[in-house]
Amino acid sequence: MTAAHRSLPFGTRVQVKNLENGATVVVTINDRGPFARGRIIDLSYQAARELGVSVAGTADVELAVLGQDPPETRYTVQVGAFSDPDYAVLLHRELKRTYPEAYVHSDGIWNRVQVGLFTDRENAENLRRELGAMGMSAIVVAAAQAQ
Repeated sequence: MTAAHRSLPFGTRVQVKNLENGATVVVTINDRGPFARGRIIDLSYQAARELGVSVAGTADVELAVLGQDPPETRYTVQVGAFSDPDYAVLLHRELKRTYPEAYVHSDGIWNRVQVGLFTDRENAENLRRELGAMGMSAIVVAAAQAQ
């Protein structure tokens, strides 16, 4: 079960207590919000159901931060890295025809053309081999946290 909070880091586990009925639920922050005035947290539908607020939509709650889940390592397949963003855009356009999940990740110096986001390194390696069979040099790298 998940929730949105304006400032808690993604991956933070929070116990939410409904002050009206005493029900509690533990959620993981995975989004930003809420942006409605006076609200401090937006719950997923399942979490709201368990707290008994899915019908009313809002309730007075109490939050207790429980800690953070360990970050999950994610992988992507990098097909190119260019200092000139125009070269990255050209390769991205070419890849996007076959791999719609292709994207350009820029850090201000390098423009990295990458494909996919995987939690299992072997799946990323399979894509790297597939790209290699098509004549494209690629490497598997840890994905940036901002993605």
